Amino acid sequence: MERIRTPFGFSSTVDEVLQGIDLTGKRAIVTGGSSGIGIETARALASVGAEVTLAVRRLDAGERVAANIRASTGNPNVRVGQLDLSNIASVKAFLTDWQSSLHILVNNAGIMALPELERTAEGWEMQFATNFLGHFALTVGLHKALAAAEGARIVSVSSSGNLIAPVIFDDLHFNFLPYEPFVAYGQSKTACALLAVEASRRWAAERICANALNPGAIATNLQKHTGGLRTPPELRKTPQQGAATSVLLATSPLLDGVGGRYFEDCNEAAVVFRRPTDFSGGVAPYAIDPSNAERLWNVALKLVS
Repeated sequence: MERIRTPFGFSSTVDEVLQGIDLTGKRAIVTGGSSGIGIETARALASVGAEVTLAVRRLDAGERVAANIRASTGNPNVRVGQLDLSNIASVKAFLTDWQSSLHILVNNAGIMALPELERTAEGWEMQFATNFLGHFALTVGLHKALAAAEGARIVSVSSSGNLIAPVIFDDLHFNFLPYEPFVAYGQSKTACALLAVEASRRWAAERICANALNPGAIATNLQKHTGGLRTPPELRKTPQQGAATSVLLATSPLLDGVGGRYFEDCNEAAVVFRRPTDFSGGVAPYAIDPSNAERLWNVALKLVS
């Protein structure tokens, strides 16, 4: 299958990929919309007319960001909803409050490399629960709203962390394996990529397309447990550049009907069969494997139901 190429690249910004796009009348949800590239993603969608809901854990932070976006874009339709992805009850409450069709779902929120093993009330490893299971429950719960949009897009923010670890089906929550922060992170980000593969397969007939992406190396509070970015300075992005691939997948007519793919730098990534040591990126074959995606979906359904 030929890789998808666009006119955009590493240095492209959200403003560049949105040239000529009008989202008036479209509704979008951005998880983690009060920090990092979530802010820029939400701001970009609002700037071209979308009704945007910031789904955030801390309402006070979300309200401050929403007020800033409304002021800077002139779009009054920027709202905030409470969502703690590590708490399934919180996800269900958010879903209960959502009554409209949904055109764009950006599963952006995430945590990275928690230094100690933390678990949810269910006993789930915290990175897997937050980065994947919460987003999975949200996505499945919004299925009817996405189908009602008649052309919805799901954007699943993965990471180059997919190259660190596959989904460890026999020990998802480190009940036996010694906990390793980046292995847990890598597993969760591989799961995010697989979510897009299976959502596209299951829901393509309803005109729902899902794609995953690596946003690149952007200095945000995501790295609070890692001591900052380790990527060479020339390979780092601004938040406006880091959000560009998410916004491209959410809006571009170049990707109409495209689903189940993995992108970076605004283009489909190459499949690599060995972890690169030069920060060159790519996606591991296990992170886009349809059989892995279907297996994970079924496992996740049992966990969150």
